[in-house]
Amino acid sequence: MNERLNFTALGPNIGAQVSDVDLSRPLSDAQFEQLYHGLLRHQVLFLRNQVITPEQQRALAIRFGDLHIHPVYPHAEDVEEIIVLDTHQDNPPDNDNWHTDVTFIQTPPAFAILASKLLPESGGDTLWSTGIAAYEALSEPFKTLLNGLQAEHDFKKSFQEYKYRKTEEEHQRWQQAVAKNPPVQHPVIRTHPVSGRKALFVNEGFTTRLLGLSEKESDALLNFLFWHSAKPEFQVRWRWQENDVAIWDNRVTQHYANADYYPARRVMHRATVLGDKPF
Repeated sequence: MNERLNFTALGPNIGAQVSDVDLSRPLSDAQFEQLYHGLLRHQVLFLRNQVITPEQQRALAIRFGDLHIHPVYPHAEDVEEIIVLDTHQDNPPDNDNWHTDVTFIQTPPAFAILASKLLPESGGDTLWSTGIAAYEALSEPFKTLLNGLQAEHDFKKSFQEYKYRKTEEEHQRWQQAVAKNPPVQHPVIRTHPVSGRKALFVNEGFTTRLLGLSEKESDALLNFLFWHSAKPEFQVRWRWQENDVAIWDNRVTQHYANADYYPARRVMHRATVLGDKPF
């Protein structure tokens, strides 16, 4: 039996499409190894025609590590590790900004697996950008300036209180999430724990300030870094089809879910694999 996976790069900096694999069946060790190394190399992988249940998605994700249970998003029935992102007229998208998932905890996710379940007629693409290429494109003096800096990441920046006041129960869940997730600090330049490569590690979704700088200095630097990270040179854009799966290295990427389809409906399932403390 041929267990070789095929990777087709979608650009020089980030993204590859994978063929010759069926995620509805448990991967052999050899297949998983190829998938894992492909992920380290390309940072985000895309697979077409993968009809998987939440249980199968969880089983694949667990091979990468322990799973995160989100404090506010709803989850698939009987599978609390699979987040359901169901956006429609009464639940507007909230992922239409550049963000790295769950950087508001001490050990932000290493990987995430996203499966498309219901798509609008057109639109709803997701874009990913690589913090590795973004870092490498900076000048040496600028890298030196950033290397020693720490940034604060805050749950409340993306999950604002007013969005969670529809019911008393929802508001209580939000308040509990805030209490459990105080702001945390991560280095602005992160070293990948496996490859050793350096990457920019700030994102518009959760990064609020740079420590040790004045407010104006912090805002000026962060605004530049947010703009720089989102340059098209560092991006790949994926046009979803039903039953597509995307797997990405959350430690060195950001992504943006284009909300151009709203108020049409779009349903995605996400598994989130916990990582380690950034250094």
